[in-house]
Amino acid sequence: MPSDYARPELLADTAWLAEHIDDPSIRIVDCDEFPAYQRLHIRNAIGLKTHHYLKDPEHPDHIMPPQMFEQVMSAHGIGSDHTVVAYDGMGGLYAARLWWALDYYGHSPQANKVLNGGFRKWFDEGRPVTRDQPHVEPAQFTARPGPDTCATLNEMKAAVGRPDIVIWDVRSRGEYTGDDGRQNKRGGHIPEAVHMEWLDLTAPPERSGLLLPAAEIRRKLEAAGITPEKQVLTH
Repeated sequence: MPSDYARPELLADTAWLAEHIDDPSIRIVDCDEFPAYQRLHIRNAIGLKTHHYLKDPEHPDHIMPPQMFEQVMSAHGIGSDHTVVAYDGMGGLYAARLWWALDYYGHSPQANKVLNGGFRKWFDEGRPVTRDQPHVEPAQFTARPGPDTCATLNEMKAAVGRPDIVIWDVRSRGEYTGDDGRQNKRGGHIPEAVHMEWLDLTAPPERSGLLLPAAEIRRKLEAAGITPEKQVLTH
């Protein structure tokens, strides 16, 4: 990946993945809904046979608990020693969720990547796709929840009004203003939260999944008051 990104190792580009597509230490994970995976996917990719947000069935606002996450990853052939490359056709939304879930449960950042440009870029470049599903051998995944990867409700409440913290609302403009309730009990946003939709950091066409150049991302973040010296709480 281009070196001007602060953490280029968190991304995989299509050329790198093409070179490593048959590497047995890599798990390529299609994070779209399973019927989309069945229609067409990157060769050697595993289809995610669970909800793409990896929710706790009993508490759908939360990520699934550690033991359940271990079981799901293991059943998909994803072990703690594998490098995971996640992709989707939804602009990176679902792939980033798997990346975050793996990070939350202690998977090594150096072995946890999102495919920049996703399925669209891969397909447009004429790289290998198939309907064939690879055989999946169960693997051993160990969840190691970290203490600093998720803010609690009380921490978010305490952050309101603090000059050294910025609360970043990445939802759509309508959700932020309350014009689009999205079936939530209440519309609007957290007091003093800044707004910039996650899609605003990706290149056209919409949902390309290709991140903007680093300099442009930095410019947009600074314009919104999201700067390196502040702690950033996203939602």
